Amino acid sequence: MKKLVVLFALFVFVFGNLGALAESTHGTDGQVSARSVGASLCSLIIWPGIGQAINGEKADKNITHAVLGLTGVFRIWSFYDAIVDRHGGVWHNRI
Repeated sequence: MKKLVVLFALFVFVFGNLGALAESTHGTDGQVSARSVGASLCSLIIWPGIGQAINGEKADKNITHAVLGLTGVFRIWSFYDAIVDRHGGVWHNRI
């Protein structure tokens, strides 16, 4: 459990600061907040798409993340998408 917490903290530190270093080409990043951290954990641990729903994204994006969550790799993308509270994206703002 300690390793998981340390890994998560490191992940938040690294990806939480990326917005300051580079502009997003697909969608706009919001702010990392307590809500977005909780939303990202829900996307990673429970199911992708939940984090986007918590962050107030449109239903199309939530459903797309949930369906693509059947692939293991997309969980990590959904986690990142939720933690930076990214609005919009590619494929008609669904990803």
